[in-house]
Amino acid sequence: MPTQTPSAPEPPASARDLVGIGIGPFNLSLAALAEPLTGLDAVFLDQRPAFHWHPGLLLDGATLQVPFLADLVTLADPASRWSFLSYLRTRDRLFPFYFAERFHIHRAEYDAYCRWVSGQLPSLRFGHQADTVRFAEQRGLFEVDFTRLDADGEVEALGRTTTRSVVLGVGTAPHVPGPLRPLAQDPQVPVVHSADYLGHREELLTAGHITVIGSGQSGAEIFLDLLRRRPKGREAIHWLARSEAFAPMEYSRLGLEHFTPDYTRYFHALPQSERDRLVPHQWQLHKGIDTDTISAIHDELYRRSLHGGWPDAVLTPAVRVRTAGRLAGDRIELHLEHLQQRTRSRLTTDAVVLATGYRERPLDRLLEPLAGRLARDTQGRPEVDEQHRLVLDPPLPPGHQLYVQNAERHTHGVGAPDLGLAAWRSARILNDLTGRATYPLPERTAFTTFGLPTAPADSPPAQRTAVPGTGVGDGERTTVAR
Repeated sequence: MPTQTPSAPEPPASARDLVGIGIGPFNLSLAALAEPLTGLDAVFLDQRPAFHWHPGLLLDGATLQVPFLADLVTLADPASRWSFLSYLRTRDRLFPFYFAERFHIHRAEYDAYCRWVSGQLPSLRFGHQADTVRFAEQRGLFEVDFTRLDADGEVEALGRTTTRSVVLGVGTAPHVPGPLRPLAQDPQVPVVHSADYLGHREELLTAGHITVIGSGQSGAEIFLDLLRRRPKGREAIHWLARSEAFAPMEYSRLGLEHFTPDYTRYFHALPQSERDRLVPHQWQLHKGIDTDTISAIHDELYRRSLHGGWPDAVLTPAVRVRTAGRLAGDRIELHLEHLQQRTRSRLTTDAVVLATGYRERPLDRLLEPLAGRLARDTQGRPEVDEQHRLVLDPPLPPGHQLYVQNAERHTHGVGAPDLGLAAWRSARILNDLTGRATYPLPERTAFTTFGLPTAPADSPPAQRTAVPGTGVGDGERTTVAR
């Protein structure tokens, strides 16, 4: 049967106010906060058939690393009908949650909560793959071309919508290091990313020897899950990490203030060279391991040594994989280098789990018609202003913006991918979009003052002003001209 050619796109009757591309937690937060705003015409597109949040990592007992208040809306609008507590109320679970005294909820529960919200918002369009974003100068509007997909992911029709503003929330993609990419792309080789762990767990458990690569929370949870499911004395698991230690995440109260709007403003005001220097040094703020998980791993290893002997589990930090190859009999050989000893060795294993994190999805394909207009820094990355707008040259007409979510760590710091700033950033975008303080936001959010006030040497104290973003006299700019 010949494949049917999809029909040509037809422009909508009138332009929308906002089109969101991607429906992860951040654009879902924006959609939830936009929903009660009468007169705001917004729609959000995602190629997936429904919302799911990291389904391959919804391990039993795994919890979020942020408190339940870091839901989609509460830190901007605690009275919202889309809060996590509202979700519990609809499930008659408020009293069980109250007595559980849980500040950090289960990851699977967060996923269920987000799916509850996504199932009720009329602005969401799943099964819609955004293809291209362009700015039509003659019409003074963005044109977003998309492909409508059926339940099997097959092309059903082409479409186009016009809008005054766009927000890109395309999220991140699993990162596979270069040396392991050929093996990971071969479906016959058991090399899987942690994002797909649950779907391959039973297959992995049949392997004679398993190697886990990556020292973050996902690597720790997967190592612990495999360890608990392997027989005592025959664990045959090797956990490798490039970091210098299996280190705990920085979770002190003042350390957490790096995930406040105050720090975001301060970081954005720094020179690019200083921002680029800071981010790699702050890895323990977001790439460390929860102390409860570290304790659980040690407890499990200790329990297996109670009657003498050591478990067949090896944990080695400060190691990188130089190259990798496939041996006869479907075994895998990893060529390793110890970064401190400067020594090299080989490790033969039967399966590999890559807990190697995620990278921001590039925007180049989607924004190809705007490529010559995007302002970029010295590293070729898009410039993003303080209001989370891509900087364009020449700029767009007033009232037209191109926003990004979770694609601005290089300009806004370690808080960019953090769920705790989702509601605040969404509110900030909506305030900028509407040109008023639709969601009033606090002027100060941290006890820490991240910078020093600056003034000319001969200025009296009363005339001193704060460095933007330091939290000293630098209020939240919620009313912005469109």
